[in-house]
Amino acid sequence: MPFVIEKSGSALICQPEGLVNSANAAVFEADLMAQVEKGERHIVLDLARLNYISSAGLRVVLLLAKKLKQADGALILCDIQPNVREVFEISGFLAILKVCETRAEAIAAFN
Repeated sequence: MPFVIEKSGSALICQPEGLVNSANAAVFEADLMAQVEKGERHIVLDLARLNYISSAGLRVVLLLAKKLKQADGALILCDIQPNVREVFEISGFLAILKVCETRAEAIAAFN
């Protein structure tokens, strides 16, 4: 799956593209966990280009949030597309994860 990673201040911005489902969730998870293992503690998931996320993808997001919390870090989601936001809403994830409307707001929350 296409996946853009860039650094902005203390935040690492990860922007998945297309869809996250059971076919590619393991690769998505491995890529994100590798960033935590490298020492990243502030991760922004910019979901502006994500069109679909399955329960397998939600699992990855939850694991990442837990791993970052254990490392005294944090995860912020931003720019969530309406159909993807609905999945996060239905699953209850919006109540337990920090969400910002824009990438700039998410980066500012860490700096």
